[in-house]
Amino acid sequence: MKICLLALFSAVAVFADDPSTAPIQPIPFSHKQHTVAAHLKCNECHKMPDPGEIQTIPKAKTCMACHQTIKADGPDIKNLRGYADSNWPIPWIRVYEIPGFVNFSHKIHLDRGASCQTCHGPVAKRDRLWRETDISMGGCVACHQANKASVDCGFCHDLQH
Repeated sequence: MKICLLALFSAVAVFADDPSTAPIQPIPFSHKQHTVAAHLKCNECHKMPDPGEIQTIPKAKTCMACHQTIKADGPDIKNLRGYADSNWPIPWIRVYEIPGFVNFSHKIHLDRGASCQTCHGPVAKRDRLWRETDISMGGCVACHQANKASVDCGFCHDLQH
């Protein structure tokens, strides 16, 4: 029980329905523009390599597949090209991140009917992202209860260590 209580207090995430909390990213990026105007789906950029535990943040070279021609002369795309050419990761400011002591599988959640929006909010409507959903232990437990999933500590945490 001590492990579960520790997780409760250390996993509290700050979230708000307030766009002013959106971090300023190193390269401006609009999910709205990419999903509405370009008709991209989440999994076209955010790949889920086997076994499906994580969804990746795309590398600059992935973005450049389209931006070789689309807005290629814009200053932000030139900046993006610099990351792609140097093979350096874009230093995105993480909006959502699950603590390392939590076992979380994107694949399992998606297979059970959750959508990207369930945990990340209405990303497709956003020009800038902020943490607007509660991914703290309390938020996850509430979702598990509402969807009749296990709330046993060992379901999400490795209690062997």
